[in-house]
Amino acid sequence: MASSTQFTLPETIAILSRTPATLNVLLRGLPEMWVLRNEGKATWSVFDIVGHLIVGERTDWIPRARIILEHGEARAFDPFDRFAQSRESTGKTLEQLLDEFARIRAEKLDELRALNLKPQDFERRGRHPALGIVTLSQLLATWAVHDLTHLHQISRVMAHQYREVVGPWTRYLGVMHCNGHSE
Repeated sequence: MASSTQFTLPETIAILSRTPATLNVLLRGLPEMWVLRNEGKATWSVFDIVGHLIVGERTDWIPRARIILEHGEARAFDPFDRFAQSRESTGKTLEQLLDEFARIRAEKLDELRALNLKPQDFERRGRHPALGIVTLSQLLATWAVHDLTHLHQISRVMAHQYREVVGPWTRYLGVMHCNGHSE
């Protein structure tokens, strides 16, 4: 039976700290077919997704947490460029991106721990440019779920590469029927 889960920082960090290693084990050294192909027009490859995660580390989660802590609702978050990875990843290999992601994630988790957040801090509020008022706990929980969303997306993009060759088994493979869940 499912029950509602409350936000806790240690449980959030448990996910966030594992994502770089998960990506590394899954992706490092794979043939280009698995990491450079996408699902069709206007979709992302695995390479694009890893680049997107790096941009988020630099410009989204901790910077937005700091805005909440320093300005509250008085200052909206800077808009997030969901496509900046196409510029920032140019000329890099997937291995370089994996290394960069692991490094920057470790730095951002150190910054998060250094904030010495107290339970009352998690209810502090900020202003998202599109969503309106959000709490620090919602932002941090979203960071973890954002990782999980992109891990899901990576498995879907990779499975898509074999969409034709699995033949009739496609009916039993849920990942082949998933179209993503983002707006």
